[in-house]
Amino acid sequence: MLELRQEFPLTDLLQAARLPRSTYYYRIKTLATPDRHGGLKAKIQAVYAAHRGLYGYRRITLTIRSDGELVNHKKVQRLMNELGIRSRVRRKKFRSYQGEIGEAAPNLLNREFTASGPNEKWVTDVTEFRVAGKKLYLSPVMDLYNGEIVAYESSYRPDFPMVMGMLRKAVKKRGNAATPMLHSDQGWHYRMQPYRAALARYGMKQSMSRKGNRFDNAAMESFFGTLKAEYFHLSDFEDVDALRVGLKGYIDYYNRRRIKSKLGGLSPVEYRMRAGKN
Repeated sequence: MLELRQEFPLTDLLQAARLPRSTYYYRIKTLATPDRHGGLKAKIQAVYAAHRGLYGYRRITLTIRSDGELVNHKKVQRLMNELGIRSRVRRKKFRSYQGEIGEAAPNLLNREFTASGPNEKWVTDVTEFRVAGKKLYLSPVMDLYNGEIVAYESSYRPDFPMVMGMLRKAVKKRGNAATPMLHSDQGWHYRMQPYRAALARYGMKQSMSRKGNRFDNAAMESFFGTLKAEYFHLSDFEDVDALRVGLKGYIDYYNRRRIKSKLGGLSPVEYRMRAGKN
């Protein structure tokens, strides 16, 4: 409209655009006023570009704060919306719950994620990976005594044999004398009669999270988060077969070499061995 004003009366232009005169002058004033958030917008765009669009408003806020500038995360989120940018990452957690199959066990664990010795409390779950358009599923079991991954099984499908394979491996590794409580979510695998019968045969008590409450299995969720942050998202894989091989190496590293502050700076295996728990 500014260009057309050189050729046509303002009154005619406003009538044609159905724009009130007051609105027109307000917009003129706005255009003439410097953007008071221009510097912050530039920083947001720089951080976003530096991390290839992987950072959302929370991490961008933390990055800017680390440079000494105090900024509110809500402001960063609003400015990102104005700039039309958002994190490219859209993570979806694999949900093993597929409706009512069998009965749900009580929540015996009740968020008590500590144990006085090995083979007292185990937790398990299933997580999903995607590589080159294909999926791989991982079913590990963790000992809450030291956070050690006792055993695991992987599969190209979230099928029942994967979960049963994990259970058999765990029992074989720790021996039939190990009779822990085994906690999981209410996924269909864990509600199947053959799985429940196997637990009874091995002398294990079954425990399940409350429906839709992932914090009831927070220890396993935490392991999945660590696995993906430290390994999966920092690595490039040609296909799911390469990922499957790599998972074995990472889990061995996690058990034997990755230290934990809550274990006194020891790895899970070191902690168990020093305590004389074979």
